[in-house]
Amino acid sequence: MSTDIVDKFLSYARGSARPELSEMCIGQVLDATAQKYPDNDALIVCHEHKRYTYRELRRQVEAAARGLMSIGIQKGDRVGIWSTNNSEWVITQFATAKIGAILVNINPANRAFELEYVLRQSECRALMMIERFRDSDYVEAIRQVCPEIDQGQATTLHSANLPALRQLIFIGDHAPKGMISWNDLLISGCRISVAELCDREASLDPNDGINIQYTSGTTGFPKGAVLSHRNIVNNGKLTADSQRLTYLDRLCIPVPFYHCFGMVLSNMACVVTGATMVIPAAHFDAEATLRAVHEERCTALHGVPTMFIAELEHPKFAEFDLHTLRTGIMAGAPCPIEIMKRVLNEMHCTELTIAYGLTEASPVITQTKPSDSIELRVKSVGKPLPHTEVKLVHPATGEIVPIGESGELCTRGYLVMKGYYRNPEATRAALDEESWLHTGDLAVMDAAGYCSITGRSKDVIIRGGENIYPREVEEFLYTCPGIRMVQVVGIPCPKYGEQVAAWIQLEQGSTLTEDEILSFCASKIAHFKIPKIIQIVDEFPMTVTGKVQKFKIRETMMNQRTQ
Repeated sequence: MSTDIVDKFLSYARGSARPELSEMCIGQVLDATAQKYPDNDALIVCHEHKRYTYRELRRQVEAAARGLMSIGIQKGDRVGIWSTNNSEWVITQFATAKIGAILVNINPANRAFELEYVLRQSECRALMMIERFRDSDYVEAIRQVCPEIDQGQATTLHSANLPALRQLIFIGDHAPKGMISWNDLLISGCRISVAELCDREASLDPNDGINIQYTSGTTGFPKGAVLSHRNIVNNGKLTADSQRLTYLDRLCIPVPFYHCFGMVLSNMACVVTGATMVIPAAHFDAEATLRAVHEERCTALHGVPTMFIAELEHPKFAEFDLHTLRTGIMAGAPCPIEIMKRVLNEMHCTELTIAYGLTEASPVITQTKPSDSIELRVKSVGKPLPHTEVKLVHPATGEIVPIGESGELCTRGYLVMKGYYRNPEATRAALDEESWLHTGDLAVMDAAGYCSITGRSKDVIIRGGENIYPREVEEFLYTCPGIRMVQVVGIPCPKYGEQVAAWIQLEQGSTLTEDEILSFCASKIAHFKIPKIIQIVDEFPMTVTGKVQKFKIRETMMNQRTQ
């Protein structure tokens, strides 16, 4: 039996060669699961009051696939989806894969300017969209970038600004002028025979690009990472194995589908194992998530740390029975130790795993296992998954660092993206000549191959020649009674180069002051690590996926100092 390989002295580890990698396309996986578990619950969308068995989900997916073929979508065409979580999103994910179209995930928080960039850069042939999200009117936004929709026909769009765009598909019953409704799309699919769909599927290869994920960089325009069937199927399967997911499990999915977390770790992991996808709401809502776990008897739960915190601290938390929970994933951001302990004890999620990765790695590189000790599950992000290599290198020299020393985490294997769409320069910067993906994250590896993330290489605070890792300071501050959340950044300082600054959110009812927090720090951590500036805030700037945007915290604090 193949086992992990770990260098005794250098920070290099390789996951097991078992189980064998799948060479199936995404559509084939759905077909196999629908054949094996036809009557098992596949998809439950609580806010839409919709339920599908795997037999029914496959039928819906094939209807949508034929509908897309009927409006001229060819293999390799890009189909964008601009929507919050709903049943159509899941169906589209598998329908595009069945016909070899490349699904382009668009952030629901995007505005007209950002939408225009993604549609043009990805050369989208079609766009699926909902009417609105929060205060963003999607229909008005598309009119701003494509005014021709008011004059054109639904299937013959010609945009001067977006020359590749031909169809707009409205997820809803009453499509605005120039758009096709979802139901009309399904009806039009009757013009395409089942044999034609089968012929299209037979032409696909597991290594074909099937998804473009736009990474949310802190500067410049986002880059579109191209992922293949092979990337997505295997990452979904291997992360599911780490959670011990089976067809008996029911996974609550409050994370957004547009991100790899929802699309791969949640949806694909369920379909590859026959587990049930339970969607609590269109976007994250702590109470809806707790209710979905309670009412649907979910055995697994996914989320980023801020989601778990919101669930734990919800006023109605005690009203929901969470005893059915067993496993899941916490990922997407550093996981505070104290929060992890509360999830294990108060949410009964005793086999919760920690995963680490990034979009370009489709996305998980390392993951803990339920059998790992609690100490490992709160202090590390686990070991490399099977068929995955990891090495930690010195950022300046590229040499592998010794065990126990910090270095940039690099990975290689089936999981690495095909490249950035229409961006060879960025691809060359991320992937070296030996096919190693450079993550930009700093980590430490122990003698057993477990990795601990210490921060982004660009996030390291250098104060008077001392390297300070924000994660270390954050973990310390979490031990201070009365602190709910904390984010540490470095801001420019004339004397030391950089200074430590912290934004802190207090627990409900806490009256903790800035001076009291400084007193708590005194003599407990090195003086140069103690925040020079502490700001108590009500909330943090967040992405739609629940990640804190540290660059905005840094910008805000720098602006305050110049005013």
